[in-house]
Parts: sequence; structure tokens; C-alpha cells
Amino acid sequence: MKALFIGGTGTISSAVASLAVQNGIELTLLTRGTHPKFAPQGAELITADINDEDAVLKLIGERKFDVVADFIAFVPMQVERDIRLFSGKTRQYIFISSASAYQKPAVNYRITESTPLRNPYWRYSRDKIECEEALMSAYRNDGFPVTIIRPSHTYGDTSVPVSVHGKKGSWQVLERIRTGKPVIVHGDGLSLWTFTHNSDFAKAFIGVMDNPHAIGEAVHITSDETITWNAAFASIGKAMGIEPNLIHIPSEFLAAYDPELLGNLIGDKANSVVFDNSKIKALVPGFCAGVRFDQGVKRSVDYVTGHPECQIPDPDFDIWCDRVISAYCSGLLK
Repeated sequence: MKALFIGGTGTISSAVASLAVQNGIELTLLTRGTHPKFAPQGAELITADINDEDAVLKLIGERKFDVVADFIAFVPMQVERDIRLFSGKTRQYIFISSASAYQKPAVNYRITESTPLRNPYWRYSRDKIECEEALMSAYRNDGFPVTIIRPSHTYGDTSVPVSVHGKKGSWQVLERIRTGKPVIVHGDGLSLWTFTHNSDFAKAFIGVMDNPHAIGEAVHITSDETITWNAAFASIGKAMGIEPNLIHIPSEFLAAYDPELLGNLIGDKANSVVFDNSKIKALVPGFCAGVRFDQGVKRSVDYVTGHPECQIPDPDFDIWCDRVISAYCSGLLK
């Protein structure tokens, strides 16, 4: 199998790329070359910006691929570009959408692929929905061989997944846990959430590649394990050997102090979600996510605490947390 990945060095795509090479797939990565250390040995590298359509067209020429997967398309104009670039050059085009596109607020806690797509709170999700619509229109009208994949909260070894963090990642949250400072958890911490380790996601993704039953289909790939946010932080604390000092603050209050959290929380993490994975299991017989969150997050904590390059301080986020916590607690005392 010949495959082209646009991206290939991110949390999701690096795991898929590594497993693809292990499975003997002839893999080409088209990236800007900013994270070469995450590219697997054995993959061909094309250094280019996919947004420079003319340059990419010259580099790939008339090459054809069994599978083209774009991990870094976020808005309709980007998938429209891909349709122009790869029509007639691939048997399957895979678009990475997002499970955050599913209906918010949710009517039913259990999510299937037939759950309506609607998210009035998050522009990111609405853009993904528009991308899906453009691609499915190209499939219906012109036979463009699209498969849509909807990940949920997928994580790997290089970052610890948390609900509220700053622009520099989750390290500052770990520092707050380590030093005993209060750590913000949205709501009461009892909403249900699904974390998927990128190694599990990769197994399902490889099974979808060049799979004729997946053409024209949308499918999510997640773990079957669902836990509360309180349980998630308990697992993180256990991995660190420290019991976290959690403070629960309503999502609406947090969003008032940071409008970006309107989408990230109210449009996503504040909702309880349980995914029905029957469809991916039908497409990829034998698939089952095998990494429990407590196991996977221990790997993440061990990696991050052992690699200084992952330990990026975020003093602005630390100050923001203290300010929000102070304001919330002051209100409770009035």
C-alpha cells in the first residue's frame, strides 16, 4: 500500500505513521519539517507547506497513492484544495474531523455516527462540519473517495490530557498538582469523558486505510472506557504520587474569564459523552482499544517528567488560575 500523510508528526498522526511503517506501508509524509524527530524511520519526507498548492503540485507531480490522509485540514478551503490536488490520484482520501462536531447540547449521552452534527459554541467544530459537508458533496456528485474519521480526546506520551490548561500545554497543571496548588476542574467533575490513547487510535486507523467499506462513510474512533473528570485527575495524581487539590468551578464561570473556553468546555468537555464504537469495530474486525486511562496517563506523566523539553512553564496561566479561583471563592463567601 502506498500512502501519503499530510502532517504526520502530531499526537495522532505520529502514532499512525509509526504503525503504518511497522505494517509495511510505503509511507510518504508531506510536512513543513518542523518536528522531524517524530517522523518514523523508513518514511519518505517531502518538506512543503500544503497551503502552497502550486508548490505541492510540482512536488507530487503525477504520483498516485492508495491512501491520502490529511491530519491538518481545519477549514473548507483546505479540503477543497485537497479535492483539487488528489482527485484521480488516490483510491481513498481520509479527513480527520472531530467528535466535538456532534450535537451540543447533547440530547442523548450515547453518541453514534448518526448523532446530528451541530455545535453553536465552537467555531472549530463548525468548520469541521463544513469540511465534512464539502467532502461528502464531492463524494456524492463526483465520486471523490472520502472517508471521515472523528477522533475524540486522543493523547499520547508527550503530553498529559487535562480539561483546562494554558496556551503552552498541560505542564503548568502538573506543576500545580506537584506544589499542592488548587487545580481547576470544570463543573462538579462528574461529567463523563472518553480518553483514547494514540496507539489505540492508530490500530483502528490502519484498519480503515484502503478499506473499500469505509468509502463514503464517517466513523469515530475512541476507547470504550468512559470515566469522570474527577477520576481522570485522580489517575494523574496517582501517576505523580500526589493527591491533587481539586477545585470545582462552573464551566460558565470559567468561560466568563476566558471566552475561548466557551467552545472548549461548553461546546465540548463539559458534556457527558459515551461513544458507541460498533461501526469502527464492524469496519475493522478485532479492533478493541486496549490502553486504560490510568495506564496510558502514567506513561504520559513518566515521559513528560523525564523530558525537560516537555516541561514548558506557563506563568500567565498560573496567574489566571489564581485569579479565577480567588474570584470564585470570594463569590461563595458573600
